[in-house]
Amino acid sequence: MHPAYSVIFFTVASGAGLGLIAFMGLGALRIDEMSTGFLLTAFGIGFALSVAGLLSSTFHLGHPERAWRAFSQWRSSWLSREGVLAVVALIVAAIFAGMWLFLDLSSAFFGVATAVLAMLTVWATGMIYAQIKAVDLWHRWLTPVCYLLFSIAGGVVLFLFVHALMTGKAGWELSSVAMIALLVAWAVKLFWWRGSENTPTSTPDTATGLGHLGKVRLLERPHTGSNYLLKEMGFQIGRKHAKKLRMISVMLGAILPILLILLAIPAPLDVLWLGLAVLAHLSGMLVERWLFFAEARHSVMAFY
Repeated sequence: MHPAYSVIFFTVASGAGLGLIAFMGLGALRIDEMSTGFLLTAFGIGFALSVAGLLSSTFHLGHPERAWRAFSQWRSSWLSREGVLAVVALIVAAIFAGMWLFLDLSSAFFGVATAVLAMLTVWATGMIYAQIKAVDLWHRWLTPVCYLLFSIAGGVVLFLFVHALMTGKAGWELSSVAMIALLVAWAVKLFWWRGSENTPTSTPDTATGLGHLGKVRLLERPHTGSNYLLKEMGFQIGRKHAKKLRMISVMLGAILPILLILLAIPAPLDVLWLGLAVLAHLSGMLVERWLFFAEARHSVMAFY
């Protein structure tokens, strides 16, 4: 399918931002260890990434001014559920952050609620694609799991960077959590890629439902010119290029950040190394998310 840059940015930015907000929510019980500057910086980055990502997603709509109507379909649409959950999550997170910052109150209830709602929002984002039966590559339970794990990994890496920025040290404990989160997320993604090679692809026989009558072949193209379906659903990427881009995404998104985190632990310039780790991870995620769309094949293309 045609990769939409606004949606790619949305899923990467909001995923990392909501992951950071969720990690801050789970840190409600350790309020004494976090300064006001730390809280303002961490929540500021989390909210900025989340809101920027959500706003960018509207650029892919034909009529962005009508985006508010999507909220009314939450009973049947994962897209609508994602929007509702995102708004509720950010409101609860704002209340939680306000209590923490201005009233010096740490509410475990609001902290856990913030983390749960943030992760539910990311899960809903993954389910938007996982529930599309017409795209075999996406229609698997591992799709939302990958979204969730990448959000957690990105949030922990961001949290580690902010922690080093405000305290002057990375620390083995947080660094270990970040590296484990990266390893788990990318291990599941590798499993997702491996499973995609065995995923059954729609054929003209299955797409038309006439396979039981014999081999279905194209007699004549539906039309001679291009159309919306060919533009949005007909994007193709060579298998050779896909493999190279997968390697690049793993190198940038997992291996390089882990090496930089290891360098940051004993080094005096740990903030610099961790800043580069954040940039590397997000760059790798942009490549991974571009591939997520580019490698997908919609069943409608069997008619062309």
